Amino acid sequence: MSGFDHKKLDEVIHGRVRLAVMSYLMTARSADFTELKSALEVSDGNLSTHLKKLEDAGFVLQEKSFAGRKPQTTVRLTEAGDAAFRRYLEEIAAMLGTGRAGE
Repeated sequence: MSGFDHKKLDEVIHGRVRLAVMSYLMTARSADFTELKSALEVSDGNLSTHLKKLEDAGFVLQEKSFAGRKPQTTVRLTEAGDAAFRRYLEEIAAMLGTGRAGE
């Protein structure tokens, strides 16, 4: 494990719910709040808190709109968020050695 520095792991991403949000958005690229809440099985308040932290870091963008008379929040992964998550995955792979199962 030489060369691995655990201090390089991004603390914003490393939180369990934030990691789940980033993982989900890496595939979906965007999702509405209800979709994320359901997929991650978290409360409104819990998800809101974690999304705010990711948004403050510039990793996601929350867009508020209305669908008819109902408010709707869409969460999108930003370029900075994509790059940060890829770096995070590289650091995890470094911690595991090659990052490949069985090696």
